[in-house]
Amino acid sequence: MSVSVEPTSVDPSGNQSASTSATETEALRPHAETAFADELAALAAQDDRPRPARWRLSPWAVATYLLGGTLGDGTVITPKYVGPRRIVEVAVTTLATDRALLLLGVPGTAKTWVSEHLAAAISGDSTLLVQGTAGTPEEAIRYGWNYARLLAHGPSRDALVPSPVMRAMAEGMTARVEELTRIPADVQDTLITILSEKTLPIPELGQEVQAVRGFNLIATANDRDRGVNDLSSALRRRFNTVVLPLPESADAEVDIVARRVDQIGRSLDLPSAPDGIAEIRRVVTVFRELRDGVTVDGRTKVKSPSGTLSTAEAISVVTNGLALAAHFGDGVLRPSDVAAGILGAVVRDPAADRVIWQEYLEAVVRERDGWKDFYRACREVSV
Repeated sequence: MSVSVEPTSVDPSGNQSASTSATETEALRPHAETAFADELAALAAQDDRPRPARWRLSPWAVATYLLGGTLGDGTVITPKYVGPRRIVEVAVTTLATDRALLLLGVPGTAKTWVSEHLAAAISGDSTLLVQGTAGTPEEAIRYGWNYARLLAHGPSRDALVPSPVMRAMAEGMTARVEELTRIPADVQDTLITILSEKTLPIPELGQEVQAVRGFNLIATANDRDRGVNDLSSALRRRFNTVVLPLPESADAEVDIVARRVDQIGRSLDLPSAPDGIAEIRRVVTVFRELRDGVTVDGRTKVKSPSGTLSTAEAISVVTNGLALAAHFGDGVLRPSDVAAGILGAVVRDPAADRVIWQEYLEAVVRERDGWKDFYRACREVSV
């Protein structure tokens, strides 16, 4: 016997409604489908290509939403992901089949960001999310119980609490599992039946939930952090794996950081920093050189610290610097505004990383033309 899961209420546009005391405009970080609702609506209005069952947009339109472009009516779609187009096309095509998608990469390569925007473009709802941690239980992926009803009336459909994955199966939506490799291995494997048989058994009721057309799942994972639980070969076979690389060039990374800092700054009512791109380029250059173990010109080898120094960390450093410039400076982003943030990102191991940072400052930054002010700011916070 199969069992249905009641869908959540939806507004006239088809987006899931949620009980919240804050309005959409007050949300500190609106969901992708809210923040970019105008772009999604414009794409849907002009999208005349075939759409898979229950998809809001065609695969072509989903890729355009992520990569950006200009529509026939002149509407500009801002890029959400800056990287190889083929990677996005493979990811979208995977989700158009019955194969689940695993986004793999080192920390800070926009795995979560991409998964959220894929779900928003495909299903109009990016909130069917399971956040993976060492303590994630089976119930987070399968289902749980309302124990008051369970004790009062025994196992019943009314006492069952569906997980985001169960809801996605029943409604033909896209579910997301973040940090899959942080979830204990025995809990990870509860996905095997879901992904292979497209069913979720409920043995307590003698029933099952069958996935309807449109259901799929996006998982993200990295193998850099401690506490990683490798995927079993059985589970890994159920995914099509797409590796998200670090930005290929400094210009691409600078563009990514500038775009995200601008978006975050507007959401926090921070003024745009005049000439801030110069400091963004410095932050990106420092991170890339320490990450790669060699200077941009290839002439000097440097030691790499223990941290990942990802694009996401560069965004955080610049955003914090922008806030410093706005609230405690003259509004102009300067080396003194980003120096402390860089130090915090680089020096994770107080002993080894501090030595690496000091060597880099003296051997590279000090000798670089036009970087004297940056060198002095970094020296002041490093003492």
